Amino acid sequence: MLLFFALGLLVHFVFFASIFDIYFTSPLVHGMTPQFTPLPPPARRLVLFVADGLRADALYELDENGNSRAPFIRNIIMHEGSWGISHTRVPTESRPGHVALIAGFYEDVSAVAKGWKENPVEFDSLFNESKYTWSWGSPDILPMFAKGAGGDHVYTYSYDSKRQDFGAQDATKLDMWVFDNVKDFFHHARNNQSLLSKINEEKIVFFLHLLGIDTNGHAHRPSSRDYKDNIKKVDDGVKEIVSVFNHFYGNDGKTTFIFTSDHGMTDWGSHGAGHPSETLTPLVTWGAGIKYPQRVSAQQFDDAFLKEWRLENWKRLDVNQADIAPLMTSLIGVPFPLNSVGILPVDYLNNTDLFKAESVFTNAVQILEQFKVKMTQKKEATLPFLFTPFKSLSDSKQFDILRKARSYIKHRKFDEAVSLCKELIHLALKGLSYYHTYDRFFLGINIAIGFVGWISYASLLIIKSHSNLIRSVSKEVKKPSHLLPCSFVAIGILVAFFLLIQACPWTYYVYCLLPVPIWYAVLREFQVIQDLVASLLTYPLSHFVGYLLVFTLGTEVLVLSFFYRYMLTIGLTAFAAWPFLTQLWTRAKVTSLSWTFFSLLLAVFPLMPVVGRKPDISLVMGAGLLVLLLSLYVVTSLTKRKDSFIKEELLVHLLQVLNTVLSMYVVYSTQRSLLRKQGLPLMNQIISWATLASSLIVPLLSSPALFQRLFSILLSLMSTYLLLSTGYEALFPLVLSCLMFVWINIEQETLQQSGVSCKQKLTSIQFSYNTDITQFRQLCLDDIRRAFFLVFFLVTAFFGTGNIASINSFDLASVYCFLTVFSPFMMGSLMMWKILIPFVLVMCAFEAVQLTTQLSSKSLFLIVLVISDIMALHFFFLVKDYGSWLDIGTRQLLACTAWLFICISASPNRLWIPSDPGLDLNLLHAIRACISHYVIVMSMTIFLVFLNGLAQLLTTKKLRLCGKPKSHLM
Repeated sequence: MLLFFALGLLVHFVFFASIFDIYFTSPLVHGMTPQFTPLPPPARRLVLFVADGLRADALYELDENGNSRAPFIRNIIMHEGSWGISHTRVPTESRPGHVALIAGFYEDVSAVAKGWKENPVEFDSLFNESKYTWSWGSPDILPMFAKGAGGDHVYTYSYDSKRQDFGAQDATKLDMWVFDNVKDFFHHARNNQSLLSKINEEKIVFFLHLLGIDTNGHAHRPSSRDYKDNIKKVDDGVKEIVSVFNHFYGNDGKTTFIFTSDHGMTDWGSHGAGHPSETLTPLVTWGAGIKYPQRVSAQQFDDAFLKEWRLENWKRLDVNQADIAPLMTSLIGVPFPLNSVGILPVDYLNNTDLFKAESVFTNAVQILEQFKVKMTQKKEATLPFLFTPFKSLSDSKQFDILRKARSYIKHRKFDEAVSLCKELIHLALKGLSYYHTYDRFFLGINIAIGFVGWISYASLLIIKSHSNLIRSVSKEVKKPSHLLPCSFVAIGILVAFFLLIQACPWTYYVYCLLPVPIWYAVLREFQVIQDLVASLLTYPLSHFVGYLLVFTLGTEVLVLSFFYRYMLTIGLTAFAAWPFLTQLWTRAKVTSLSWTFFSLLLAVFPLMPVVGRKPDISLVMGAGLLVLLLSLYVVTSLTKRKDSFIKEELLVHLLQVLNTVLSMYVVYSTQRSLLRKQGLPLMNQIISWATLASSLIVPLLSSPALFQRLFSILLSLMSTYLLLSTGYEALFPLVLSCLMFVWINIEQETLQQSGVSCKQKLTSIQFSYNTDITQFRQLCLDDIRRAFFLVFFLVTAFFGTGNIASINSFDLASVYCFLTVFSPFMMGSLMMWKILIPFVLVMCAFEAVQLTTQLSSKSLFLIVLVISDIMALHFFFLVKDYGSWLDIGTRQLLACTAWLFICISASPNRLWIPSDPGLDLNLLHAIRACISHYVIVMSMTIFLVFLNGLAQLLTTKKLRLCGKPKSHLM
């Protein structure tokens, strides 16, 4: 069994990793020739303002008095430049947004997962192609464009990351720091000849990253006065900086200014998903080479924004975010970033038609270069007779389009040349997508074959080792044949040779060869398959079909719950009716009614909003009061006992009462302090971290008696959960735990109903690390239901309150009791622990279910393995090339963390001895939705090992406040 679980972890690791190798590979290619427009550019220098987290409507709309919050920018729109909407892509985070703006491509997930501040992958950018670049702003953004830039020509000036404090009195100081340092820079340049000569060069860039708006949006919401006032201050700062540039360069008319944002922000102060408030960002340009305002009587946009903003008479020019990079490069005459997939928005250019045509031609050649390199790489790695080229853009067609476009330019047919070049760009982008996904079907088929084989093998192992299903069928011991292993060895050699002659990556060998030993193991159990078929023939067909239909329906409800959270409500409602459809109602009326009540109560939570809820501390306080009442009940019940350990037990529970009271105080006082903009009080921070640190220690001091230990775990974890809550989700663990307590009782009733004798009464059962193996029994059909309940409750814990979505939308309010200074790793870790708490409660309850039903955890794990793998296979086939990341509202964070935990936590115990960025432009982000479902289900099985270990630690270990532990635990 040890070997099986070790191989099982290895197989699931391969299945887990495969989805990243198939869909999350980098689309970047290298070896292209830089392309630039041969005509003189209109500007010598470019100034890029990026107001982090600024929504388009927040900038363009008028306030309640009919005045603009950004009068200088609005004056630019009406009298000096061009404007529009920049459409961003998910994930709407700062790093991908800035990469799209400055490098011209939509960063793949593999790069985002490898790092944030630095370049995990090599890519070209506007800064790298410039002669000099000076940048000011956040230490989280600037370094990634400086590191890896060719030569020593990108200079960065950043403030201390501690300045980004969401509880600070005035986050606009982040923007003021930038503006003040830029002014000091130019003042210093007048007395520094070396610097003066550099900033008077051509092809230079100045980048001002303004983080104040984003920080105020997270801390106070975009509807707040702080957010709106910050926009006004940014507008004033931009006006002042423009004046500095014009004065320094003597109004030479050779400076281009671009004002935009990396992403927007939702009404509740988050970003990361695909809501229009996050994907619609402003773009205002003016200066050298930019068109002046165009008055129009009608526009092509049918949204209501223009009238609300009172800008319907000024032509709006929308772009994709990656299009801004080629616009900037053409304005200052540097080569297009090599990996850019942006399309030059010629409508923004105020230049000759020849310049526009030449610039778009260069843009087309630059993207075509990427296509050629990608095609060559794939052609060289594929056997000639198996290679299928992208037929829409053959070599002859490339040559014809380029020749015709060059002819149009020569004969001054500039509009025709621009149109033809854009056609070439779109074909090249489709070709890039084609070659980037070339091996996807081949790899997917191999993974699916391995998946089906593994599910089959696990099912056969359950039937063979943990059930009585085939006991009545006689088995003849046959002499093993060498034909089967020799055949599979030959198949493996052929597959490896096929991959070798195509020079495939080593991971391809893993994905393609893994199904070989799996299916060999399945076919070795051919006798078990025969016996199983013979046994099933003895069962009534209607009985078997009924169980199969119920299992299939339940699995589909689980699958659909990943897309539609209300399916959890439907499932819990069906759970509520379960006792009345069986004999349980007649045996245990009170328990059945309790089960129904708490199932229906828990069913309410999936109907609550996932994200967008406003903080409601009164609900958190209410949850705290319920915890105190529960604590009072436990303390009262302890006082009635007369054993020798009563004082120690009382002391433990009084400590938990104190923790709960302190947590309620910290939540209340922290919110008041933040509202007064006084930051997070130090004492509150100390109490919060102390409560978190003690949450896993205090339960170990309580009695190992089943219900007392479970109560202690709930009370201890709830103190931490209150500190991490902002609203109704604080009630979720309480309701979930109540249902778990009832589940423990009801499962023992079902066991007695099935005729299995219970050796102990529920009240006398104690958690113990050393469990008597003789009390375990063989599996029955009812155990499949128990395993299904476990999976369903785990999924409910996962999506019940939308905690995963709050990570995706980056709702920082949940961690303000612990820290307010921006720290992605620490904040993410705290949010992960908040998500883990309901999981831990479910697994601790199931530890009790295993004891009360005399169920072996080995057999349980196999059933859960099969259920989750069936779901994962379902999601594997559901991967589509459309959708949005918020379809589920999750990230790889959970999966990656689960893998980390399993690597460090899977030790022997009593259970057992141990897409496409910039190609289709929506492709990668669309695929992420279904892939996220797959990742979660795949990690669930592996995650179960860690949860089992943690649940065992919390339920079976016993610490003493003083003295030596007794050999006999209470």
